[in-house]
Amino acid sequence: MNNWTQRWDDRYKSVEFAYGEEPNNYLKEQLEKLNPASILFPAEGEGRNAIFAAKIGWDVSAFDISEEGRNKALKLAEANDVSIDYQVGELETLDFEAEQFDTIALIYAHFPAEIKSEIHQQLNKLLRKNGIIIFEAFSKKHLEYVTKNEKVGGPKDIESLFSIEEIKADFLNYEIIELEEKEIELNEGLFHNGTGSVIRFVGRKK
Repeated sequence: MNNWTQRWDDRYKSVEFAYGEEPNNYLKEQLEKLNPASILFPAEGEGRNAIFAAKIGWDVSAFDISEEGRNKALKLAEANDVSIDYQVGELETLDFEAEQFDTIALIYAHFPAEIKSEIHQQLNKLLRKNGIIIFEAFSKKHLEYVTKNEKVGGPKDIESLFSIEEIKADFLNYEIIELEEKEIELNEGLFHNGTGSVIRFVGRKK
C-alpha cells in the first residue's frame, strides 16, 4: 500500500466522519438546479456527497483509493436507505465507460499534483456531450489561509492547489457556466473548518 492510500485510510478509519455527513453546500446548490441523471463522484471518500445525490434521485457512481472510505460510504448509504456503486482503485483500473455519465462532481478531489490534470482529462472522456462538471477545490491562494489556520484543511503544497487558468486548460472543451475564485467559510466535519479560498467551476461539455 502506498503512502497516499495509507494516509486516506488512516483518516477515514475513525468512527467520526472526517468531513461530516452533510453534503458540500456548493454541490447541493448546483445539483438542485439539474434534473437527476447519472453522476460520478471521483475521490469520494466517506460518501457524504454521493449519498445526498442518491437521496434526491440521482443514479450514483463513485470511486476512491481508500477501502476505509468506501466502507463508511456504504454504511452511510444503508443508513439513508439508498444504494450507490462505489469502486476502489486508481481511475485507469476501474471499469467506467466512455460517455457513461451526465454529470461529474469534483468536490475537493485533490489528486497528487503530478497526475491531477491527467485525471481531469480521463474524466472528461467519461462525460457525455452536454454533460456537466461541478467543481469545488482549494485555490493556490488557499496556502495563505491554511498557513494561518490548519483546521481549514487542504493541501500545503502549491502544485496540488488549483488556479482558474489550470481549470480552463484542463477543461478546454467546455462552455463555462461559472468559474470563480472565492473566499468561503467551511464547516465540514473535523477537517474543513474556517475561512479558505476555493475555485468553483460549472462547465458544460461541448
